[in-house]
Amino acid sequence: MELKKEIVLPLLEWYDANQRILPWRGSKDPYHIWVSEIMLQQTRVEAVRPYFGRFLDACPDIKTLAGMDEERLLKLWEGLGYYNRVRNLQKAARQIMEEYNGRMPASYELLIKLPGIGEYTAGAVASIAFNEPRPAVDGNVLRIIARLTGDTGNILEAGTRKNYRESLERIFPADRPGDFNQAMMELGATLCQPAGKPKCEGCPWNRECVALREHLTDILPVRKKKDARRIDRKTVLVIRDDRYTLIRKRSEKGLLAGMYEFPMLDGRISRKAALDFVETLGLQPIRIESLGEAVHIFTHREWHMQGFLIRIADTDKEKTGSLKLPEHYRLILPEEIDETYPIPSAYKAFRSHLF
Repeated sequence: MELKKEIVLPLLEWYDANQRILPWRGSKDPYHIWVSEIMLQQTRVEAVRPYFGRFLDACPDIKTLAGMDEERLLKLWEGLGYYNRVRNLQKAARQIMEEYNGRMPASYELLIKLPGIGEYTAGAVASIAFNEPRPAVDGNVLRIIARLTGDTGNILEAGTRKNYRESLERIFPADRPGDFNQAMMELGATLCQPAGKPKCEGCPWNRECVALREHLTDILPVRKKKDARRIDRKTVLVIRDDRYTLIRKRSEKGLLAGMYEFPMLDGRISRKAALDFVETLGLQPIRIESLGEAVHIFTHREWHMQGFLIRIADTDKEKTGSLKLPEHYRLILPEEIDETYPIPSAYKAFRSHLF
């Protein structure tokens, strides 16, 4: 598969006239570009908008990010999901402080060595911030190139992605590499979309597009069918008295590592088993009611959850100070969840029962 240099100029002209105004565009600050690209991984642009400004207000530079308390950092990220992204962001910031005196390394080869930065992010930062002609090949780029060329290779295979990347490198404009990368992302996000009918009439490549000419836009790109996600059945317990709610910190390893949650048990347990569990915590249950069911979908698994609200006897936390909860459990005021404790969106369906 080969790409022609003639496709470059029409795409850049289209981008100049049609690019969206986004908070991270227009900046050449490599830190800002890096943060935006990490946020945008597996997340829609509209979902990222409110987070980007808030994150930079709290972490205006690499030094602040490197030194931030992890719980506060996770709280800033709450709702974006894929929390290892922000953990790796901080690991990379600390490495930059140690090895590069707090300045982003200014080349693809150095960027890709940092935690959490792969070929796509390294290409995006290197091209946009440092004008290095490196492709940033994400799902949007794979899709538009497959349709443009009529390529039937499986875009989920490493060999196909490598072929696309090398073909792009041969036509990259030396004067506007960052804009060319952003133009391809923009084309895929706004016109050559993955679902529904592409808006081919506005596409700067519609005269050259094989998929349009041969009516293949609903077939290309080719993807290997994904394995079915694993289904985990869970029981979520919202345990509270008149003032306080019980939360638990998750393990530092694995899914949602280090986040806080409502106590959750494996399987669909009975009401009696739920009440028995509460008693093992040294709390006195008074009544229990169903909170219904909810599903949360991760990349490779689904949580199918049932919920119970369990009212407990007044813990009198402020007076006694002697309540001994198991490790990783704590009683908090509901408003502290918004202020202090990062609880993943997986539990969103049950948060409304705190008040």
